[in-house]
Amino acid sequence: MEDMKDIQWFPGHMAKTRRMISKSLPLVDAAAELLDARLPLSSRNPELNRLTGRKPRLVILNKADMADPDITAQWIRYFQKMGFAAITADSKSGKGVKQFAPALRNLLHEQLAKYEAKGMKGRPIRVMILGIPNVGKSSLINRLAGGKRAKAEDRAGVTRTQQWIKTTDGVELLDTPGVLWPKLDDQEVAVRLALTGAVRDDILDKEALAARLMTLLKTNYPQALSERYKIAPETDAEGFALLEIMAKNRGMLLPGGIPNTERAAITLLDEFRAAKLGRISLEKP
Repeated sequence: MEDMKDIQWFPGHMAKTRRMISKSLPLVDAAAELLDARLPLSSRNPELNRLTGRKPRLVILNKADMADPDITAQWIRYFQKMGFAAITADSKSGKGVKQFAPALRNLLHEQLAKYEAKGMKGRPIRVMILGIPNVGKSSLINRLAGGKRAKAEDRAGVTRTQQWIKTTDGVELLDTPGVLWPKLDDQEVAVRLALTGAVRDDILDKEALAARLMTLLKTNYPQALSERYKIAPETDAEGFALLEIMAKNRGMLLPGGIPNTERAAITLLDEFRAAKLGRISLEKP
């Protein structure tokens, strides 16, 4: 029951986005890569290093309010060691968003000094915003722009076109559609992306996905299962069996007292994505 079919998702507009990124890169001073703080490595498009080349990079660990803070601090150090500027943010509440412009100016201080020497002081910093679907790009842009300028929805694949947006801090943002890579070779990465909603739910086996989440929670966050679903941390149950226990404990039963694991799976995924289980990270550096 926990076996999952390989997750593949590469709509045609994503190939177009890659061409758009390559063509527009000479127009910007830096690339800002938005990652999901709960799974920074899995939510990185491995093609972006090739696509952006030597362009200065700012990494933003978004949805940091939903991630384990100790693990997020480890990720910040990880990206700084790679030579990137790195900050945390929560674009929905606006927390950490004010770090964006100062971090960019610090990253680009040599380039900005050159502009000033050429009599171009005050020239806007132009930044391309990159990230996979559903990582919060539109919400971040709306925060930076001081209003609703980009279309924001809590589902994958909403932004389809490129658009320039001016912020209140003298930065011009080039928004791009969320882009996954052509083939999700690592199925563990694919599962983590699916758990956060970066892959559309309608192509997934929700029960198998929820069973994988149950196993991960039991291993790393048993307290969350105990507090939310009254599942004893010392239980021997794994995966799908944990889903059955949750269904029984929540009174989610079919005729004959059979656990309604489909309903339990949907509830678990919804509550995880709404951070009702607490601050949880799906991977460590």
